[in-house]
Amino acid sequence: MKTILIDLDGVLNNYDGNFDKDKIPSIKDGAKEFLRDLSENFVIKIFTTRNKLLTSKWLIENGIDCYIEDITDKKDLCWLYIDDRCICFDGRYENLKYKIGNFKPWYSR
Repeated sequence: MKTILIDLDGVLNNYDGNFDKDKIPSIKDGAKEFLRDLSENFVIKIFTTRNKLLTSKWLIENGIDCYIEDITDKKDLCWLYIDDRCICFDGRYENLKYKIGNFKPWYSR
């Protein structure tokens, strides 16, 4: 199966840009169902710079640990990345500087 690497903050939780190293925001509506469905066809790994133990506890508390193979702080080799802070490169550089200069995470728009 192909692996998908999913960012924790801003994708699976209600992160709003205010980082608290000791507390992970609540799970985002629909995240559990999304992971359940995705796990039927993909290996799922969580990408986060948060403490691994804190992240593990959060996954367990939210009943989604069963869908996750690993937690990593490295962008491991995978088929696809899902992140709230990214720009998809379309093979052309013409508009990339513009996209970078005007980028805002979805929760800041």
